[in-house]
Amino acid sequence: MDGAGADRLSFLGRPLPPAFELLVVTLAPGGERPFDAVEWRDAIVVVERGEIELESRSGGRAPFSRGAVVHLTGLPLRALHNRGPDLAVLTVVRRRAAPLRSAVPRAGANPP
Repeated sequence: MDGAGADRLSFLGRPLPPAFELLVVTLAPGGERPFDAVEWRDAIVVVERGEIELESRSGGRAPFSRGAVVHLTGLPLRALHNRGPDLAVLTVVRRRAAPLRSAVPRAGANPP
């Protein structure tokens, strides 16, 4: 591939198998997003544009720029920040929630 960043993973504009969903999260310059572990559970996150900074509950910070791939499950995070001058765009790929099973018995099934 030719061009800057051609070898970077990106989920923008790509179809995913039906078992997965794609979310696009944006952070404005100077913005902060409180970390909710449920929101990021079992997800692969790609920094598509801009830069983010992950802040741990102990106050430590780690920067990630365009092209970074992160997995946030199990990390003791407090927030995501955009310290850069540009909009930060993250793509989040995770498994779709399994549909709930119907409580209605199937035809021919024995009642409890």
